[in-house]
Amino acid sequence: MELRKNDLVQVISGNDKGTKGRIVRIFRATNKIVVEGVNVRKRRLKPSQQNPQGGIIPQELPIPASKVMLIDPKSGTPTRVRHLKIHDPKLNKDRWIRAAAKSGEIIQ
Repeated sequence: MELRKNDLVQVISGNDKGTKGRIVRIFRATNKIVVEGVNVRKRRLKPSQQNPQGGIIPQELPIPASKVMLIDPKSGTPTRVRHLKIHDPKLNKDRWIRAAAKSGEIIQ
C-alpha cells in the first residue's frame, strides 16, 4: 500500500464519491483506511462518567484503500503513485521516493 497517514486523497467510488480528505488512520492487515469526513455514521452513547450528557456523535468508519486515489500536489486531480529511485548525496546511497504519475511531482 503506497498510502501514508496525512496524505490527501479523493474517494473514487461509493456513496462519498468525489469527496476529498486526509488519511487519519491506516489498517494494513485489512487494507482499510479512515479518511476524515468520509463514511461518517452516527453512534449513540449512553451517559457515563466521561460523557455525562450522552447523545449521538458522528464517527468515521474505515473504507477499503482501493476506493481512494492520491491527489496530485501540482494539479489537484487524482493520480496514481510512481516510485522513483534517486541518489541521496548526504547518505551516499539510493532512496525510493513517491511521485505523482501525472505530473512527476514528489509527494511528501
